[in-house]
Amino acid sequence: MDRTRTVNLPEELCRAAEQKFAHRFAVFDELVAELLRQLLRDSALKMDDNEQHIVEERLKDLGYI
Repeated sequence: MDRTRTVNLPEELCRAAEQKFAHRFAVFDELVAELLRQLLRDSALKMDDNEQHIVEERLKDLGYI
């Protein structure tokens, strides 16, 4: 089983998120975990876009593009 951490968040924020996403997530922890996964995935995709841009610039500088 995965190890877990305790995180302190404002009660009002948690309650509002639980109400808004109750139809999709059984417990609040699942919502927070999914949000973090998406943020990490988006960050990785953004880094890939930046890397692609760097490669394209290098290819242009070399005259291949």
